[in-house]
Amino acid sequence: MSVSAQSRAVVLLSGGMDSFVAAALAREAGHDLYALTIDYNQRHRVELNAARAIAQVLGVERHIVLPLDLTAFGGSALTDSIAVPKDGAGTQEDGGIPVTYVPARNTIFLSLTLGFAEVTGARDIYIGVNALDYSGYPDCRAEFIAAFQAMAALATKAGVEGAPVRINTPLQDMSKADIAREAARLGLDAGLSWSCYDPTPDGLHCGQCDSCRLRSRGFAEAGLPDPTRYA
Repeated sequence: MSVSAQSRAVVLLSGGMDSFVAAALAREAGHDLYALTIDYNQRHRVELNAARAIAQVLGVERHIVLPLDLTAFGGSALTDSIAVPKDGAGTQEDGGIPVTYVPARNTIFLSLTLGFAEVTGARDIYIGVNALDYSGYPDCRAEFIAAFQAMAALATKAGVEGAPVRINTPLQDMSKADIAREAARLGLDAGLSWSCYDPTPDGLHCGQCDSCRLRSRGFAEAGLPDPTRYA
């Protein structure tokens, strides 16, 4: 028998380790899990398969992989013909924002997740953003999440009726090492997750993009074996 709607949570599940851990924490908190994965025609589409595997392992009630082709906009190394930086974590373009930033991505994705939450009756949304080890993405900041939650309370039927959704960011202040340790504590197979922005033709993590570097360093600093297959 399913738990009550108020115990449901919708997880924005990218297929990365952060969203994997966030989803597992939602499950640990007693939530019945629903998951939304956005197929935005990203360069690293292999993460979609990782998301499917994670959803199955976590026993997600319903997993939607929603097509939304952001290559029509471009403007990012993940959605356009812009090279993914390979010269160190946190490589930034003019203005301090990395070229791997996808314009307004989390605003767009959270809006879709919010709609899914309303339909399922979920009171909680989980997203695996964190501000410590990320490369300066503005839509990973706590201020952004707080502003989105305030907007959601005004923009939805649930919010107007006094039952606004909660945006949960359990990894907000964690380092990658902290997240690796949390994955181990939760008994997760981190090898199911995908981080690389620029996979090799034979399906390996490139080992050089900022996301690979952060992932590798996180496991090393946590003193844990890294299950990732790097080129």
